[in-house]
Amino acid sequence: MAERILVVEDELAIRTIVEYALRDAGFAVLSASRGDDALAMMDDGAIDLVILDIMLPGIDGLEVCKRIRADRSVPIIMLSARSEELDKVLGLELGADDYVTKPFSPRELVSRVKANLRRAGLEPERGVVTTIGELEIDASARTVRRSGEEVPVTYSEFEILHKLASSPRRVYTREELMNHLWKGSFFGDLRSVDVHVRHLRQKIEKTPSKPVLIRTVRGVGYSFGGEGAAG
Repeated sequence: MAERILVVEDELAIRTIVEYALRDAGFAVLSASRGDDALAMMDDGAIDLVILDIMLPGIDGLEVCKRIRADRSVPIIMLSARSEELDKVLGLELGADDYVTKPFSPRELVSRVKANLRRAGLEPERGVVTTIGELEIDASARTVRRSGEEVPVTYSEFEILHKLASSPRRVYTREELMNHLWKGSFFGDLRSVDVHVRHLRQKIEKTPSKPVLIRTVRGVGYSFGGEGAAG
């Protein structure tokens, strides 16, 4: 059965192009031009991936993303204009998995859709639990706990945290982290890894402004320092 893609875009010309490209690639496509309509469609049936424009009438794309992510793990690809850098960052922080900047190639968007569906369908590792200090990372359940309390993380945040924590003190470049996240199919802005790391720090560090778990290695990338390491 073809995967069901929900396209939420208020510009008819863009929506039509995206719908055609997705159907041509073999996907089943549903579409909405308003945020409230998109949320209603999410409730009506199973959706495998959402393509979500930021600027929408009524409920905007950022709020739609937030509401979807509150109780669903479906992949979300945000669409944004070049001048909306802050909105792209906010989208990632609210739980979006990826973003595509307008104007974009329909072929590029279809490739992103396939990559997101592929990684969302990967089987998790079994029986692997990493415990470092008060932090527990369960690869099988894809959960993170801090001092016994579950910490909500997105797919991308979990993958980056698990990769770093699996090899404490090893330094990973942004390219290595994103290629791991995308299973070798990443192409785009490497700054998105900085957004994911910043959001992770807000969730797992006792003092996010002075991180001791996820360390920045200037000019290189990131490493997992473990409890008590210098930030």
